[in-house]
Amino acid sequence: MNSRSGHTDARLILLAPDDNCLIAAARLAAGETLEIEGERVTLAKTIELGHKIARRALAKDEKVLRYGARIGHVTEDVARGAHLHTHNLESDYLPTYTHDAGHEFVPHR
Repeated sequence: MNSRSGHTDARLILLAPDDNCLIAAARLAAGETLEIEGERVTLAKTIELGHKIARRALAKDEKVLRYGARIGHVTEDVARGAHLHTHNLESDYLPTYTHDAGHEFVPHR
């Protein structure tokens, strides 16, 4: 078990006790139900291997912790079990880049 209270799906990795995100240790399909600290959560989106998932609900502008260190902040309210990525997470240290339709890197800020 890798949680403070209750069972957490073994395919989710908690890197440090204070982290508010979990890491997917496998590809998790949209619509799949899993447990996070004893609460059943149905995934709205497919979450790829190595991607972050909200360990608990996060309020807009709340800092995201990974390995116990701040890696950025959420740009909107995020539900427990939601995918944390460039669509709702912004680095506080480095610009975030995404691919646009023309396959060019575009700053996400």
